[in-house]
Amino acid sequence: MTKKLKKTFTSTNNAPERIDSYVSSEFEDFSRSQVQTFVKNGLLTVNSQRVKPSYKLNDGDVIEILYEDEEEIKIIPENIPLDIKWEDENMLVVNKPKNMLTHPTAKELTGTLVNALLFKYGYGGLSDINGSMRPGILHRLDRNTSGLLMIAKNNFAHENLAEQIRTKTARRNYLAVVSGVFENKSGTISSNIARHKTKPEKYTVADDGKPSVTHYKVLEQFDKFAFVELELETGRTHQIRVHLSSVGHAIVNDSLYGGQKIKVKTTEQVLQAYKLSFLNPVNKVRIDIAISPDDDIIRVLNKLRSEK
Repeated sequence: MTKKLKKTFTSTNNAPERIDSYVSSEFEDFSRSQVQTFVKNGLLTVNSQRVKPSYKLNDGDVIEILYEDEEEIKIIPENIPLDIKWEDENMLVVNKPKNMLTHPTAKELTGTLVNALLFKYGYGGLSDINGSMRPGILHRLDRNTSGLLMIAKNNFAHENLAEQIRTKTARRNYLAVVSGVFENKSGTISSNIARHKTKPEKYTVADDGKPSVTHYKVLEQFDKFAFVELELETGRTHQIRVHLSSVGHAIVNDSLYGGQKIKVKTTEQVLQAYKLSFLNPVNKVRIDIAISPDDDIIRVLNKLRSEK
């Protein structure tokens, strides 16, 4: 079945960006080589005009993609408990546990947060802007990152909250235990992130990547480790993990990005999305939600503190 995607490009740093790099990072179902094929075959246009794969986008450019999509897969609702932290008629905030995908993939269709959401709300009770595989989903957390996610019950809330994320009106804060000693108690990591050229499951810092900004603050410094708070200014895949690793402070037990192992059993990276701040889509009242550190963080901190 032929489908059409349409998106208006908005620069995050007033700098042009290559069309193939942008689309492959914005729509993760498309690899960079696929995007280049779309461009060469005239299936991807900018402002209704054919372009080259090296075309650099500017603010306001309208991207349209025609592509053949497999028949949409119907996701089966599953009676999985939801840890709901806040809810009204338009949206909710849920605490996703570790070892759970945010939404299904072609290879994994069960046991995800979406399966649980569909059991409680059904397709009719969630936004459908991101398709049948991602109903209600505005932003994601990695399988082994726990924490808070905003879920939209309708398209009005979805569009409003997505715009808040884009304009940074919504704020997302994380906690992590990382390796190394920080020279400064706070700072900003600003470097472009792209999909790894030879390891598609990974992302990496690259000049031709997507502009990405992470702010950090050291909450507690140990001899060889640190407990830090992080705030996303952008929301790229694996952003915090890639940025911290790139500056020599990989997250503890993060095997994908070279995190130092510590003798405490955890579900991979010691990282949690612990705080959200956003405007209620209807009355514009700011909502602030924070949760306590998860079990992995508590166990690691208890060990580090006991060794001081």
